[in-house]
Amino acid sequence: MNEIELITQQTDNWVKKVIMKYNICPFARREVERGSIRYLVVEQIKVKLVLKALIEECQYLDAHPEHETTLFILPRGFEGFYTYLDLVDMANDALFDNDYEGVYQLAHFHPDYCFEDEPLDSAANYTNRAPYPTLHIIREASMELALANYNDPESIPERNIQFCERKGSEFFIKLLAECMGK
Repeated sequence: MNEIELITQQTDNWVKKVIMKYNICPFARREVERGSIRYLVVEQIKVKLVLKALIEECQYLDAHPEHETTLFILPRGFEGFYTYLDLVDMANDALFDNDYEGVYQLAHFHPDYCFEDEPLDSAANYTNRAPYPTLHIIREASMELALANYNDPESIPERNIQFCERKGSEFFIKLLAECMGK
């Protein structure tokens, strides 16, 4: 297995063994079962090239409706959480500048994700921790439809935080290590 296949497999493990299994995203199971999640490992580390690849991926999704969503995985160059957050801001600006506002939205995940005003070791942070810095490109129309058919979607983040706090950080540290094959 080459490095890109390994990174893809580790991320797929995370989707199935964390996000889907523990219902962190109640919409993930359907897409996993349909095989409609695209995994794209982006090897660029320069912001300008990453943003170009992001827009190219949006164009790809435009042309390939069989892929509901893309996990845009950045294994190098954005290991620092604050550097990654800067990229997230620029990525959102790039969506706007390329007329993708209202078409796609980004969810973001990082191995060191930390919510504002939360301690770094808080279990709550695991709702957004992933094996690699990842931008999740979501079709807004699909998200609106899914939310319209979901009872009380506003409760999802709080429910996830409560679940993570009940399980504790050690549980998620072990679970993520398993996703990485450790």
